[in-house]
Amino acid sequence: MAACAVLSALLLISCNRGGNRYYTIDGTTQGTTFHIVFQPAVVGDSSFTAVRDSINACLERIDFSVSGYNKASVLTAFNEEGREQVDGIFYGNFLASKKMYEVSDGLFDASAAPLFDLWGFGFKTGTDVTEPMIDSVLAFVGMEHFRAEVLKGSGGADSIVIFRDDPRCKLNFNAIAQGYTSDYLGAKLEEMGVLNYLVEVGGEVYAKGVNPSGAKWNVGIDRPTDGNNSPGAYVQAVVRITDQGLVTSGDYRKFYIKDGRKISHSINPKTGHPVEHNLLSATVVADNATVADGYATYLMVLGFDKAREAVMATDGIEALLIYSIADSLAVWMSDGLEASAN
Repeated sequence: MAACAVLSALLLISCNRGGNRYYTIDGTTQGTTFHIVFQPAVVGDSSFTAVRDSINACLERIDFSVSGYNKASVLTAFNEEGREQVDGIFYGNFLASKKMYEVSDGLFDASAAPLFDLWGFGFKTGTDVTEPMIDSVLAFVGMEHFRAEVLKGSGGADSIVIFRDDPRCKLNFNAIAQGYTSDYLGAKLEEMGVLNYLVEVGGEVYAKGVNPSGAKWNVGIDRPTDGNNSPGAYVQAVVRITDQGLVTSGDYRKFYIKDGRKISHSINPKTGHPVEHNLLSATVVADNATVADGYATYLMVLGFDKAREAVMATDGIEALLIYSIADSLAVWMSDGLEASAN
């Protein structure tokens, strides 16, 4: 499922520092918010307007490609109408999801869309869930049900098609699309000559260069307590990054209570059930936000002990794990992470 918006970026204010002005762009996209801080290649209102308009155009393209909440998106047509032809953004999310599926041995699974719908965390309203219902859905879960081909067109334009072996197989990119979006917007900023920036989409971050103070970007990690719905109000740790992606996933905002039991949005796609363990949030730092997004979701399915082992065994991944011990919170950080915790 989607990585939660559980971070708050610190020091994200436009300022003048020796004439080096930083600008901010804020708005909504994909059912969440976005926040961008950047230092334009040329300071001026026209430069800011050009960047803002380019960013808005990118966000619109992504929304009309992989948003399941947009009834006119490529993803909606793929899932609901059986359309096989997709665009490059969809294909990029598909390939990233397939790679994470393989890396995670199936615990990260974009094809678990029917499970998320069943439990009420997808694009449809959930219902009372029974074992027979789970078993019937699991038959159509697994990325091996999908096959992508790039077909050469007669006019030189390629067509991307994704086949599935049953029309009941569906995709949900919520667990990776916002990280992908942060990377996509970062690449667009660099095309426009921007060297110092931070992009945050729904809590998924990619940062490049330095912040307005000339230092690495500081990102606050929220305290993962149920009901903490105000990003930045209660910060558990601060992570410093540059030229990296950072994503946090947690279960303290996306859940509901059913018959006295907490139903988490982190669902194990192999068992079909929401996870039940003491890992409260997983923050991952990687070379890009797409990978960080996928791993944050994967670690939340694993639980604390297995998540820690996975991080220590994986090159290029750093993590901060917040977990519960009795009635207290504890923090574990990998050795390569630049962070401070309360």
